[in-house]
Amino acid sequence: MVEEIFDNDVLLAIIIRSDFKKDGIQFFTPSHFSQQLGYMNRSKGYKIDAHSHRLVERKVSVTQEVLIVRSGSLRIELFDSKQNFIKEVVLTTGDTILLASGGHAIEMLEDTELIEVKQGPYTSDDDKLKFTSYS
Repeated sequence: MVEEIFDNDVLLAIIIRSDFKKDGIQFFTPSHFSQQLGYMNRSKGYKIDAHSHRLVERKVSVTQEVLIVRSGSLRIELFDSKQNFIKEVVLTTGDTILLASGGHAIEMLEDTELIEVKQGPYTSDDDKLKFTSYS
């Protein structure tokens, strides 16, 4: 299952649940997003031609994060751009989320192992605007 969470017409997050499966390839993000999130399911023997990626200058003005839950579970509170609470979601082993816009708070509900992917370079505390969470 794939869930999209919106605040009015603003996409806050995309969740790909561990049970999502389909043949081929599917991208979940619009082409203008600075972080592209896709899924691929190919048969044994399928080949992707050898390639590299050209240097292309891009302007990134917002950090978008992808979290992949390898084990455990966590709760994420999602906020709009004005720091208003919108929704709470729970992720478990195998789930993936793209945090596309707005704010978020995360609490581990048990021992949890995550992989995080986001644009760099990371600029420490200058990169985050901290605020009081909903809970």
